[in-house]
Amino acid sequence: MIRDALGIAIASGAYAVSFGAISTAAGLTLLQTCALSVLMFTGASQFALVGVVGAGGSVWAGAATAALLGSRNALYGVRLSSILDRSGLRRLLAAHFVIDETTAMAIAREAPAESRFAFWATGVVLFVFWNLGTLAGALATHFVPDPKVFGLDAAPPAAFLALLAPRLRAREPMAIAFAAGVVALVCLPFVPAGVPLLIVAVLVAVFGVLRSGR
Repeated sequence: MIRDALGIAIASGAYAVSFGAISTAAGLTLLQTCALSVLMFTGASQFALVGVVGAGGSVWAGAATAALLGSRNALYGVRLSSILDRSGLRRLLAAHFVIDETTAMAIAREAPAESRFAFWATGVVLFVFWNLGTLAGALATHFVPDPKVFGLDAAPPAAFLALLAPRLRAREPMAIAFAAGVVALVCLPFVPAGVPLLIVAVLVAVFGVLRSGR
């Protein structure tokens, strides 16, 4: 489990380098960029926020988009609450570590003790590597201000596509992804930067609620 956790942490740390670079290139300070990784600690939401801000959108649109993307972590928390069985400050700390990777590692184990160890091991090492990667990327922009020089600007969409691809094996997910893309493209000329993503996120969330209520 330690080896798996380290593998995930190293890969995520390399991904965090692009976040640090893109965040500072979008106008956030070094302190703000590092604070996002420490306090938010959920990659997709962080990239969404700086992506909206970097495209000229408002901070509020970026924050709303980030919050919608991060809302899935609340569902993970419901699934993990019985496994982790923590209260007080430990419960608060555990909540901060509830992300895609830690959830996947925890639920992949059958024994509760192994699930808890996998969760904490992945959470701790990933938090360390993610923040180190963010710091490295943010500092790198002091020497190379444009992330495009090293292709770091392509890392976020490439990572999102890599996460999305395994979920597009059935007709319904493919139809949803296609419809979301069409809606975003239609909205793009008429609303501020970042708002198309926010609109798509709301529509998909509404669809999910309606579908689960059938």
